[in-house]
Amino acid sequence: MMNPIYLDYAATTPMDPDVAQKMAACLTLEGNFANPASRSHRYGWMAEEAVESARAQMAKIINADVREIVWTSGATEANNLAIKGVAQQHSTKGKHIITSVIEHKAVLDPCQYLQEQGFEVTYLAPQSDGTVSAQQVKAALRPDTILVSLMYVNNELGSINPVQEIGELCRDNDVLFHVDAAQAVGKISVDVQAHNIDLLSVSGHKFYGPKGIGILYVKRGVKIAAQIHGGGHERGMRSGTLATHQIVGLGEAAHMAQQLLPQEEARLRALREQLWTGLQDIEGVTLNGSAQNSVPGILNISFTGVDGESLLLSLADLAVSSGSACNSATMAPSYVLKAIGLNDELAHASIRFSMGRFSTIEELNQAVGSVNTAVKRLRGMAA
Repeated sequence: MMNPIYLDYAATTPMDPDVAQKMAACLTLEGNFANPASRSHRYGWMAEEAVESARAQMAKIINADVREIVWTSGATEANNLAIKGVAQQHSTKGKHIITSVIEHKAVLDPCQYLQEQGFEVTYLAPQSDGTVSAQQVKAALRPDTILVSLMYVNNELGSINPVQEIGELCRDNDVLFHVDAAQAVGKISVDVQAHNIDLLSVSGHKFYGPKGIGILYVKRGVKIAAQIHGGGHERGMRSGTLATHQIVGLGEAAHMAQQLLPQEEARLRALREQLWTGLQDIEGVTLNGSAQNSVPGILNISFTGVDGESLLLSLADLAVSSGSACNSATMAPSYVLKAIGLNDELAHASIRFSMGRFSTIEELNQAVGSVNTAVKRLRGMAA
């Protein structure tokens, strides 16, 4: 049986073979396997050197200083560390946080937790293209606002927020700015200095690195309360033995992504346009999000007059999703799509196609044919 065509790169990416090779060399006695905190012998020194080399690679792709990179288990932990860490560290200044209703659950759930601890959270509604404007943030700012947390790129729509403009606003109002960049780093240019970002979360498996590893960028001078204690690793911000192999893998993934970014961005934009061109003439098809202001690899489309679950089942030759992978176990319609104005029926009948490094023109052509056939057949059955 043939494997389905993989078009769910926004959920996770396959590890690049070069990354896997680098990681494999850090697992056995013959390789660089040691604890980077073991500073009494050569094995530990080698591991520490590999970790710091990867830290420099990660810093370079977001234009940060190496001392501003904190290793985490992924973007979920990084988001928790940023949001809870700021809240606990700066609660004497204020207890007001600003975010949006279409953030990833890894941001929404920590915010809900903090509300239970006595913090106030303002949830901004997105515009129709899935972005939040600087004007919306400005209107929500209060004297007791301590943090604005907004994603760089929406994981379901691909829409890009005006991060630089919001960052400047936060800087001018002495409010910390956290950005969940899980869908941005490695896919578009990210510059924490130029965009006035104080904290930024990154996940390795979103750009061909391993799962279980990520970073939180913490701007020098920004203080946050640690959430994991025990050993004082990562300058006291995140304790725990560093996983050399995963860190090396993330560093290599960042290095490769930075090298390939210009050509990959152009190639994926062409593939996205090809997919949309092949599907836009289907009757009752609409694009969710923005046609221009989006990352090149994500295309979210609604199909009127079609049952969403039946459509997904009819596309067995395609690995696609109806929303975030974190919500795929539930049958509820996407809260992101509902927030930009779709009703339950249309939100259910929406598909996120996400392409990546190993996607081909041939695969996209086959996907276009499969979707056209499935939609026509389902509408024929409903007639």
